[in-house]
Amino acid sequence: MGERIKPELLAPAGDMERLRMAVLYGADAVYLAGESFGMRSFAGNFSPEELPRAVDFAHAHGVRVHVTVNTMPRCGEIEALPAWLELLSDAGVDALITADLGTFTLTGKYAPRCERHVSTQVSVANHVSARAWYELGAKRVILAREVSLEEIREIRARTPAELELEAFVHGAMCVSYSGRCLLSNYMTGRDSNRGACAQPCRYQYYLMEEKRPGEYFPVFEDGKGTYIMNSRDMCMIDHVDDLIDAGLSSLKIEGRAKSAYYAAIVTGAYRHVIDDVFAGRPVDPVWRDEVEKVSHRHYATGFYYGPPGQYYENARYVREWQVVALVTACDQSGHAELTLRNKFSEGDTLEAVGPDMKPFSFVVEGIEDGDGVPVAEPKTPQMALRVRLPRPVPEWSILRIARDLSAKS
Repeated sequence: MGERIKPELLAPAGDMERLRMAVLYGADAVYLAGESFGMRSFAGNFSPEELPRAVDFAHAHGVRVHVTVNTMPRCGEIEALPAWLELLSDAGVDALITADLGTFTLTGKYAPRCERHVSTQVSVANHVSARAWYELGAKRVILAREVSLEEIREIRARTPAELELEAFVHGAMCVSYSGRCLLSNYMTGRDSNRGACAQPCRYQYYLMEEKRPGEYFPVFEDGKGTYIMNSRDMCMIDHVDDLIDAGLSSLKIEGRAKSAYYAAIVTGAYRHVIDDVFAGRPVDPVWRDEVEKVSHRHYATGFYYGPPGQYYENARYVREWQVVALVTACDQSGHAELTLRNKFSEGDTLEAVGPDMKPFSFVVEGIEDGDGVPVAEPKTPQMALRVRLPRPVPEWSILRIARDLSAKS
């Protein structure tokens, strides 16, 4: 292995609010989709009018923009692709993520200024495949989620140094092979490979014998429960040193369909850990705690150290914190202007966390509305508020409260 390189931190941006949070909380690059040809049709996504504004905002903060063009378009759809590629190129997009070979070829023709990245949907899992894509013109391959750290080291050692390697390091995992699942298509008519997966692998199933209609029998696996296909979430924040040693160029956070809070907190946590590990500094455990404060399933380390196994007890998310407000302005005395997201009250203990700022807790001692009128328990979403904080915080800091919202049995 040659000299260690500091990997890019690549964060999800499902819409403009999530893009803003990912950028301000420390991403080196963001990935997003337009309204066509993207694999997350239920993320907010960006209209043709929004895309240039998104690119301008990111670039103004030194952040690159990657756009997914990673569906497998049909004949009737691909005719519209050249115009879409030209629009992305004109908007200033830095890289296009493709999965279909025809799309990859058209990208080189109609968006030649954009880097071409090969999607994880292609399932690149060996050095021969990675090199083949490089020889076709790929700048980067996004490796299959199923490869191990040892396999990544081998791919890195046996491919040109100019070829960048990207891998997912945090977020949801598919129970199938890199998203190649037909359960959603079969059960709901929603195509998982065209951005509309209904995640039926997370359902709880029962058996019904044909001669006893309406009589349901539970399905057990090892006596532990009925969630036989329930995948965990990936979390590699404790192993960033190994990821850097393996030679990865980019560490990718999954979650374009997740909240702006998730984009901010997870991006901020990985930003600090990557910076500390690469600089040889001890990692502050507060950043490991942060990834526990977003909605998630039970964590595992993906396939990096071997198969992650399933979690059989339930398919519920762990949700133990709730955002109550965003800071829109704050002076040096800690007088903060907020917009309300969820109710809170005087006397509540909140935590504040912001861009490049460790979280701290405080007790709410007084709340005013936008006109300066005292209000004990604001409840109207998006209403303007004023609160005195114990110290100044950056704009777009988040106020949250410990509030267990996990679904109960």
